[in-house]
Amino acid sequence: MFMKNLSIIIAVIALAISGVIFFTRQSVNAEGNKMNNQKTLVVYYSYSGNTEIIAKKIQSQTGADLFKIETVKPYPTGYNEVVEQAKQEKASSYMPELKQKVANLQDYDTVFVGTPIWWYTMAPAVKSFLSENNLSGKTIIPFCTHGGGGCSAAFSDMEKFAPDSKFKKGLVIYEKGNSSTDEEITRWLKSL
Repeated sequence: MFMKNLSIIIAVIALAISGVIFFTRQSVNAEGNKMNNQKTLVVYYSYSGNTEIIAKKIQSQTGADLFKIETVKPYPTGYNEVVEQAKQEKASSYMPELKQKVANLQDYDTVFVGTPIWWYTMAPAVKSFLSENNLSGKTIIPFCTHGGGGCSAAFSDMEKFAPDSKFKKGLVIYEKGNSSTDEEITRWLKSL
């Protein structure tokens, strides 16, 4: 009798565990994670930290790898100085040298590309990333953070640097987001 009860208990536990695993996988996929089993990367540049916050939220919900774009020469720490430098860089189409490259970019099917909005477009570091990497045939999903001007031309400008990529609907977040940003990201990912 004891062995029969033990066998039943073990069978019930095994079923419970397999059910938890099944439903966990289903809910993860329902939230957009793993992007339909494609290899996914979140690439971003962040000056103030706002874009990094959103990049990490996207990474958390998708299970993607994460890559931070960094310039060899750091930007000034003072707000007014960086605003003036960004204005000059935009006017001259300057693209800063980047510290490192994504070692295995060719392995990714989908690349989220995040930028703060600087002078109505993407930050020059993101422009450098797009111009230095072959993203042909990849799905590009842009996202941006802004201080009040919206996305402006950032997403259409990105498309000019990766014309042979498939672009999907971008996400626009004011500053670092708010208490409903996680839900907004979830809805956006489901819509892709």
